[in-house]
Order: sequence, then structure tokens, then C-alpha cells
Amino acid sequence: MDSTIKDIYLAGGCFWGTEHFFKQVKGVVDTEVGYANGIIDNPTYQQVCTDTTKFAETVHVCYDPSVITLKFLLSLYFKAIDPVSVNKQGHDEGTQYRTGIYYTDLQDLSVIKNVCESEQKNYNEPLAVEILPLVNFYNAEEYHQDYLDKNPDGYCHLPLKLFEFAKKAIDSEVLT
Repeated sequence: MDSTIKDIYLAGGCFWGTEHFFKQVKGVVDTEVGYANGIIDNPTYQQVCTDTTKFAETVHVCYDPSVITLKFLLSLYFKAIDPVSVNKQGHDEGTQYRTGIYYTDLQDLSVIKNVCESEQKNYNEPLAVEILPLVNFYNAEEYHQDYLDKNPDGYCHLPLKLFEFAKKAIDSEVLT
């Protein structure tokens, strides 16, 4: 990966819609879906669905920090999730659908915490978003990658208008 490109791992329910959402954002240069922070090696989708592997469906988001900041990317993330819902997003239920922000760069932690503290002010309930270092990440099977590009009428828990919003989102803090 180019040294100027950064990454973050975001769990936001079913990874099909979460990936498609982030692919629309200017400054996101690559995405891949997979399973993060579980307890077995090389899990399959069928294993993750058993609710026993502790994996979260997660999107690995690679972004160009000269175009988009982590702060802005996370603000978009919060528009695509219900941050107080525990193990559930849309109609999808189970621990694999929990929300989480998994980081690989310890320097990102202060930004993550600041964004979450700011978001918490919008809710009376505590946020149910995990904030943890990435322990492991395994790519999901090929049929899950870019699923909504391959299956435009496929299931998605996110409203279509959110994808249009993501296409138009501009990070005003980045001078281009």
C-alpha cells in the first residue's frame, strides 16, 4: 500500500451496504470486506453466522488523508449506523453485525475518541460502538466483495439516499 494511504476498519452491520457506502466517498481509494477481531483462523461466512467466532462483519477502508481526514470519514460512518443499537443494524441481528472502529495506528485513537465523544452528545443512551485495536482481519469470500456493484438490486440495510449523500460529501477541513 502507498505510504501516503491510511486505513481504518469499520464494522457497521452487514458489510455489503457499509462497503458500498464508503466506496462512494471522495478520498476512499479502496475497500474490502471481511471479518475482524474474532477467535479462529480463516473463518468462513457460515462459521461467522453461528455467532460463536466473535467476528464482526467489517470493511477495510483505505483512504487518502490529503483528500479526506479520519475525523470526516468517521463522521460519515456515524451517518450510516445506529450507534446505540447492540448487535443489530437494520434487520440484521447477531454479534457479527455489531458496530466497531478497529484501528491499526495508535495515533488514530485520539481522533476516534474525540469523534465518538462528540457523537455521544446526540444520544441519551451510551454508544454501542467498539473502539479497539485491530487484532485480525480475514477477507470475506469473493462473492461478498463489491457485492452491491455485482448485485445492484441485492439486499442492503442502508437507504439508497445515503449512497447519494456519500458521493457528494466533501471534507472541508482538507485543502485540495
